Parts: sequence; C-alpha cells; structure tokens
Amino acid sequence: MIIGTRGSQLALAQTENVARLLKEKGVETSIKIIKTSGDRFTDRPLHAVSGGVGAFVRELDDVMLAGEIDIAVHSMKDMPTIRPKAIPTVAVLKRDTPFDILLTYDGTPLDELPEQSIIGTSSLRRTAQIRRYRPDIITQNLRGNIDTRLRKLREGQYDGIMLAKAGLERMGWEIEGEILSPDFFCPSPNQGTVAVVTREGTEAEAAVSMLDHTESRIVTEIERILIAELGGGCTTPVGSYAEITPDRQEIHVRAEVLSLDGREAIRIDEFIPLRGGIEKARELGHRLVEMGGRRLAEEALLQISRGADSENSCDY
Repeated sequence: MIIGTRGSQLALAQTENVARLLKEKGVETSIKIIKTSGDRFTDRPLHAVSGGVGAFVRELDDVMLAGEIDIAVHSMKDMPTIRPKAIPTVAVLKRDTPFDILLTYDGTPLDELPEQSIIGTSSLRRTAQIRRYRPDIITQNLRGNIDTRLRKLREGQYDGIMLAKAGLERMGWEIEGEILSPDFFCPSPNQGTVAVVTREGTEAEAAVSMLDHTESRIVTEIERILIAELGGGCTTPVGSYAEITPDRQEIHVRAEVLSLDGREAIRIDEFIPLRGGIEKARELGHRLVEMGGRRLAEEALLQISRGADSENSCDY
C-alpha cells in the first residue's frame, strides 16, 4: 500500500511512524511524497495559502481520489471540519502533547521577556493569544519547517518562537522551552494528533482501522464539534481542547474565539459527562455561537480579506 505525505521532516516522521505501526500489524507500505501549495509558497502567511482552510490536506485528497495513493497521513489540526465522505478518517493515533511551547533566544520565560520583544508564529490563534496576554509583545510571521524556525531563532531574528510541542516530540528533539498553559493559550483543535485517511471500502481502510485510539478519537471529535459552527478553520483565531478526567467520568472542555488583536474573546470552560458528551458538546458549540463567537470569527475573516494584499497581513 502507498502512503502519501508532504515532504517536510515532520510530515515524513509522522508517516514513517504510521508505516512502522502498520508493519507491526503485518501490512507492508511504501511512501510517496506529494508537494502541496503549502510547501511551495513558504513566503506567505499560512492563512493566505490555498484559501486558508486545509492548505496541506485538499491536494492529498485529490491525489487519493485519483487512485495514486492508498493512505494519507495528516496533522489532524490541519484538516477541515467538513471532509469528503469518500475519504473517512479511519484512524486517530494516540495523542501526543497538545500544548504550545515557547522557545526563546536566551531561555527567558514569557512573563519575563522585555517589552517589544519579537515572537514569531504563523498561527492567527497564537498571535491573538499573545496579544491578549502580553499586548506589548510584537508578533511577526514565521513560516518554514521546524529546522528553519529554530535556525531563525538561533540567528536572533526573533526573541522567541511559538510551536506545537508535539512537533518536537515526533522529531525526537528534547529542546527546553516553556509549555504554555491551556488556560491562557487554548490549543488549536486536534493539536498533537495524527489522523490517517483512506478511501472508503478499500483494503487500506480495513488495515488502517487497526491503529485507531478510542480516547483520542473521542476528544478530537468533541473539539471539532465545539467549533464546527464558527467556520473559518485556520483562518480565524479559534482554540478548542478536550481532556478526559482521571476518573474517566467527565471531559474537561475549553473553547475560545478571539479577535485578531486579542482584545476580545468568547470562551467556554466546563466539565461535561463522558457518556453523552457528544450531544453536550453540540450544545456548548451552539452556546459559543450565541455568546458572539461567530461574530468574532466573521469579523476576523473580514479583516483578513481586507488586508490580504497589505504588507502587514503577515503579522496575523
């Protein structure tokens, strides 16, 4: 079976892990690298590539529907909420660390960074959260693979950079940094999770289904439900995080929508029952909209569209 993937170090590491897991189940695979527009246009902020939603996913979907690959591996947070029915998410792998990490040039934690320090990130959500937490901090666009981002930090182009901790873990890199609390930096929906997709009704679907991790599938589905009605995908500053409590009776859910400047936020932070959690998550998603979440998301989209060709658009 052929596994399709982007060619970045992180994407390859994730794909090689899936290939290893499948081999342990007796399934032989080969890897095919697909170059997406998200890889080709690294001079643009992420939200400006491929319409901003699913920049690294839709082209792999097309290749799969054309029959050129049997399996595709994605960082689940990159996947649009609405997916083609013919390409189900067959396996959600056991989740890695879902939180953001701040790496600074000299090891200084966020609270102690001097005013006007420069933080690099390509994420609208992280940018808005930084602006809310430290309005004096300057945020600048940061694209490229993890190696490139770390090199730019070492060169002093930024005082700090924000990344998903899971990316460093999957690369096997132990780099000291500050893990940012979800109370202030609610992660992107499904951050730290790898999804594996196939065409429906194929041998690949049966093989990949053996890799599914039930708890990770539950919490990632709830995270998607919480923000499903907001729209905008990665083009809006939206966070969503669900975690099963140690007693396995409840799920702690957090979700928020922010304005681009971080000055306004609509937030939910509640415990819902594990049994019946999906329906309760839908109720909370409706509440997030009623509280003004959709308005904030639409305002962010409007601001982005107006500034898409401006020099300052990369700041988002």
